Amino acid sequence: MQNSPSKSALLVMDMQNSVVSRFVASEEALLPFQKAIEAARSHAIPVIYVRVAFRAGYPEISARNKMFAGIASRSGAVAAPEAMMQIHESVQPRQGEPIVTKVRVSAFAGSDLEVILRSQQIDTLILSGIATSGVVLSTLREAADKDFALTVLSDACIDADPEVHRVLTEKVFPQQAEVVPVEAWVASLPANS
Repeated sequence: MQNSPSKSALLVMDMQNSVVSRFVASEEALLPFQKAIEAARSHAIPVIYVRVAFRAGYPEISARNKMFAGIASRSGAVAAPEAMMQIHESVQPRQGEPIVTKVRVSAFAGSDLEVILRSQQIDTLILSGIATSGVVLSTLREAADKDFALTVLSDACIDADPEVHRVLTEKVFPQQAEVVPVEAWVASLPANS
């Protein structure tokens, strides 16, 4: 299922306060993320956080960008409060765990993620995040095109539409990635790490 854990990294994507508050109805929904992070840390698998954020005035957002243009128009020139851009307290990064800032849907878009991955010789990505149809889908597609081996943690992905989540995790993602629940991924990790 996995390459050597030393070549893998767990991506925890868009788990910032502004996103979690819109998509997560209960703290229980965050338990798979917490379990994945705990397992990665205990097996010396790097945990990399990805968030979306923009500068004041939103110079990164084009009026032609259907997904993000509304943010800029609703907010005017004022950037979102810093607290909303912080990683949710239930999945807080530890000292030394990078937080990558992106400016589009994919974790690679406008970020230094690929530089971090290449510098650590990481060739396998374990994906988790909100939303399944957003950052997870876009990152999976781009990472596959960049020849990363991929695993998607199906229960550590959340989408506003359960049917879209199901179709992606059962029919679309398996074409380019292993798709497993967190428990199965944890069980596949070497016992002596």
